[in-house]
Amino acid sequence: MSGAARPPAAHALSPASLLRRFGPLLGLLILCGALGAASDRFLTADNLLNVCRQSAVNALVSLGQLTVIITGGIDLSVGSVLGLCCVMVALLMHAGVPPLISVVAALAIGSALGAINGILLTKLHLPHPFIPTLGMMNVARGLALVISGGFPLSELPSGFRFWGAGSIGWIPAPVILVLLFCGAFYVFLSRTTIGRDIYAIGGNQQAARLSGVPVDARLILAYALSGLTAAAGAIVLAGRMNSGFPLAGVGGELDSIAAVVIGGASFLGGVGTVGGTLVGALIMGVLRNGLNLLNVSAAWQTVVIGIVIVAAVWVDIVRQRATERGIGG
Repeated sequence: MSGAARPPAAHALSPASLLRRFGPLLGLLILCGALGAASDRFLTADNLLNVCRQSAVNALVSLGQLTVIITGGIDLSVGSVLGLCCVMVALLMHAGVPPLISVVAALAIGSALGAINGILLTKLHLPHPFIPTLGMMNVARGLALVISGGFPLSELPSGFRFWGAGSIGWIPAPVILVLLFCGAFYVFLSRTTIGRDIYAIGGNQQAARLSGVPVDARLILAYALSGLTAAAGAIVLAGRMNSGFPLAGVGGELDSIAAVVIGGASFLGGVGTVGGTLVGALIMGVLRNGLNLLNVSAAWQTVVIGIVIVAAVWVDIVRQRATERGIGG
């Protein structure tokens, strides 16, 4: 397919691709080593499991964000969709709906909201996904506040809370859920025709369209998956907090975008991996946990996270230029 991107496995092992593939993992190891040297509590088993548990929500949301960013888009609504689904799943269980049905309903709501983003983008021919997802960000957050009255819905069934606060042996249940989602997204993006189409759209949307790829349908699916993973994150967060609260997920869109970009995906589209995104989410979790252990204030943590995001985007630009020079040479 001329001009279309391929899944990462198909790229030659050039220095730029090696940096993109293994750079995030190396960065995670260096960060862990530095924080381990700075705090004797960081590398304890309990703390590392706590980091994994705390990173689970962002990891889930980031998988959907990855799918969208591979297409060359962005989803600013994931944090608000998470908040709305968090409220909805709690509201349904408070109304007597069985937990399993409530979970399925929340996943369906998240997927539907994501699909609406995709439909608005493709059918209204909006110039950039920033516009529909920004609108959905406000709509979903407003609905979460209206439905809940601005108050959290607490005391959720113990069976439901397992996937947020439970564990299987010594492994936290949210970690198992993240690994299941990662496996499913890896197969979907790298082993299916639809996944290859999504990479092709990000590489060159016009070329993909001319090659017979149903671009609109694939974009709608990508945004629906973003809504689905936001809802999955809501289920984990509500279970962990034993509450459905309307302000859940505030800033979640920035955390997920940061995880995806830190993990080696490109804002230009066509590049990104599930493994890199998982590492990016862990870097975000490790950074926050380490700063907490070092008693860094929340305000300064925000500054540090912002610097990391800018640095990750700058590295992406440098990698892209290195790749273009390699192609041109």
